[in-house]
Amino acid sequence: MYCSDSTHVDAALLTAPRLDRATRGAKPGPIVMPFARALALLCAFTPNDRWLSNGELSERAGIPPSTVTRLTRTLVALGYLHYDGTRRRFRLGPSALALGYRAAAEIEIHEAAHQRMRRFAEQHHVHVHLCARNRLDVVVIDSCCTSAIPASLQPGIGTRLGLASSAAGWALLASLPDIERDYLLRSAEQLPACDWSQKWGHLGRRPSEAIGQVREGGFCVALGQSGQPMTMVAAPVRLPGEAPLAVSCMGPSMLVGRARSERELGPALVRMAQDIQHARTL
Repeated sequence: MYCSDSTHVDAALLTAPRLDRATRGAKPGPIVMPFARALALLCAFTPNDRWLSNGELSERAGIPPSTVTRLTRTLVALGYLHYDGTRRRFRLGPSALALGYRAAAEIEIHEAAHQRMRRFAEQHHVHVHLCARNRLDVVVIDSCCTSAIPASLQPGIGTRLGLASSAAGWALLASLPDIERDYLLRSAEQLPACDWSQKWGHLGRRPSEAIGQVREGGFCVALGQSGQPMTMVAAPVRLPGEAPLAVSCMGPSMLVGRARSERELGPALVRMAQDIQHARTL
């Protein structure tokens, strides 16, 4: 079963035809399945899971245990995984961490966004996030907290949210070409919801309605409901020649209602997104 909080890679997404369709915008060639599966194993780790067993990697990546065993041997030899014989578990190795640091260093958008996000959090007393798409999830790649709200009430960096069940996901979907968006929506809506998605996602609103909000006003709102006490507001960040991102903010529903979301936070997010876009193109 796929669940966005566990970074499980649905086995169907690892089939060559589906990967090929999902990445048409990137001019894909033939899919090298051993390579794709090795990457799926690396993606199985989350900020809360430093060590994973062979069985946990198999379950999360949707790959048979025997194949996981062969792949992990290679990844350990190359330094992408480290194996602890006492624990009989794996963690990310120096080579994988080096890739992450290089990628982060090359994402200039962080420099353009972070200070603006921090000012936004302090001014509006909400948590603020920068999100990017990864397959059928959106991943928090930067985060700024406000002291007015407990830090525990926010998704941290590395957290995955459902593409079709979160405000950030809807904002990203609204920025994609129709064919790509429709394909991703059909794929995402086939996946069952999980506890994390139900906690941070807002399944009551149809994605098409939220996408309409973005097209009309530049942002979308996911109001907190019973069992979902946090309201989320998001706007896309469109960068010429690059994949779109999303900026979002969230706060307790008792403090962030519909009126404040639509009159204050949404328009302010749109302005911040535009500032980020402008700074990135200078």
